[in-house]
Amino acid sequence: MLFMIFGIIAIVATFINFYMYKVGKDYKLAMAIGLSSTALTLCSEYRLVSRWVKVEDWSAVGDVVPGMERALWFLTIVSIILNLAPILLEKRGKK
Repeated sequence: MLFMIFGIIAIVATFINFYMYKVGKDYKLAMAIGLSSTALTLCSEYRLVSRWVKVEDWSAVGDVVPGMERALWFLTIVSIILNLAPILLEKRGKK
């Protein structure tokens, strides 16, 4: 459940990041919150899997982890790209 909260915070912060960039305000705090929330989402997912291993719930591990791995890789890469996009756009605009 905690991973969903962090994930939602990461998504909202990323949208705020873009909005702040678009209106010309400082977006770096929103970017930091978005990236930090992404990291916390990954940590909470790892904690969930750790609990399953501790209680030896191998069916949960076997059913969820393979798909979860692909999703986490994809969403983390997207989060990094989206949160860094304003910096890249800003540098590109200055050239």
